[in-house]
Amino acid sequence: MDHPTPPSYSEGVQKYIDRANQALAARKRDIARARKFRFDTIAVHGLYTATEAIEKNQGAIIEPVFASSGQAYRDSDEMEAAQSGLIPTWAYIRIHNPTLAYLEDTLALLESYGTDADAECVVYSSGMAAIENLTDTLLVKSGNDPINFVAQCQIYGGTYQQFNVRKMQERGIEVRWILDPNNLDEWRSKIDRHTRFLYGELPSNPGLVFFDLAKPIALAHEHGIPFVADSTIATPALMRPFAYGADIVVHSVTKTMSSSGTGTAGAVIARKPIVTNIPNDRMRADFCTYLREYPHRDQGGCLHPFQALSSMNDLRTLRTRVDVWSQSALKVAHFLKQHAAIIDVNYLGLEDHPLYPVASKYLWLVDAEHDDRYGKKVNRYGHLLSFRVKGGPAAARKVFDRLQLIMRVTDLGRVKSIATIPSISTHLQQGEESRKKAAIPPDLIRLSVGAEHVDDIVADLEQALGAAKGF
Repeated sequence: MDHPTPPSYSEGVQKYIDRANQALAARKRDIARARKFRFDTIAVHGLYTATEAIEKNQGAIIEPVFASSGQAYRDSDEMEAAQSGLIPTWAYIRIHNPTLAYLEDTLALLESYGTDADAECVVYSSGMAAIENLTDTLLVKSGNDPINFVAQCQIYGGTYQQFNVRKMQERGIEVRWILDPNNLDEWRSKIDRHTRFLYGELPSNPGLVFFDLAKPIALAHEHGIPFVADSTIATPALMRPFAYGADIVVHSVTKTMSSSGTGTAGAVIARKPIVTNIPNDRMRADFCTYLREYPHRDQGGCLHPFQALSSMNDLRTLRTRVDVWSQSALKVAHFLKQHAAIIDVNYLGLEDHPLYPVASKYLWLVDAEHDDRYGKKVNRYGHLLSFRVKGGPAAARKVFDRLQLIMRVTDLGRVKSIATIPSISTHLQQGEESRKKAAIPPDLIRLSVGAEHVDDIVADLEQALGAAKGF
């Protein structure tokens, strides 16, 4: 059997290829070494080693910020090798940057922790930029055939708008909405040969909808298409969708991962290879590298290096923060549950919540069994909850306006507790009919529990709820 002759390059170019292969082999060894660490160690170090600190960065123990818009090359041979994709390069900040690579390595390792997934990551300027880039890349047309994708309707308002308006109304790409993501027959009924992917967000924002993730993933793979999971609220500290077969995980790194709130960031993490019915072998083999080399390069949603470092610094304490905030959120939920002014509390950690069993199947504090405080697997349900006040929207606004410690902010996942009314903020633009489908009533208050002492959070809620009297 004849074998194709490998391409030949000039001696100068080949020199850089050989050098790059040595560096890639060392990187592979570093990844194998890092995968043996516990979650917290990966969160602190990523792939940044003492050797790299000493030999490349004058001993700096924290990853350096490369605040440069471009990369210089030694000579024309190295430039040719880099621009031809023969050697690793970052070239220009819109394409990549070494500081971004540190964050990407850490996120890929955290998201694939405890699984057999070989994963890569691309970071973006925001979660919405990440969602747009990955979904647009999967929504390529084949000839004149129509294409579609299937998504649960209980998703973040910005994602809903991107899917419903930007894609369906403006570009004619059909999104087929799932009303009950725990109904596998509903997922199945929406898939045909033109479907490009399935999309789910769990827990969802703000409704905290949860579903049996492994089932629609298996269904997607039966049809030869990928499952995309938005795991922003859970973070890899509580759930890693790769463990259940997901192909692609997307995060708004802006949220819990970057709890200090200094800027926005997004991430796409994909296993290698992904399942897809798109006839693009390069995309299938390494989706994230394909994103970086083509769509991300051309669309320009790049993350700034300073924000990459800020996000890394927050990530280092992710597991501990999620653990403490989850425990505080559960205490807040129990307080609200017994309050006379409250008609409904939505928190997955409440045992009478209808989705408590399925959430308990998936949401586990990572490495709790290796933690001396627990010594066993422990469920945690995150920092996000919502509640409704007696008296309808007017009463909800009055309670909301009386908050003193808890800030009125449309964001979530902050070190400070923050609250919003989704119907007049994060989900305002999607309209009343769509909010009804997503179970977002006008009197719903969303609360993101932060790092304050839980007694002070409860005290603020108690004084604010005094406004509900008389309704």
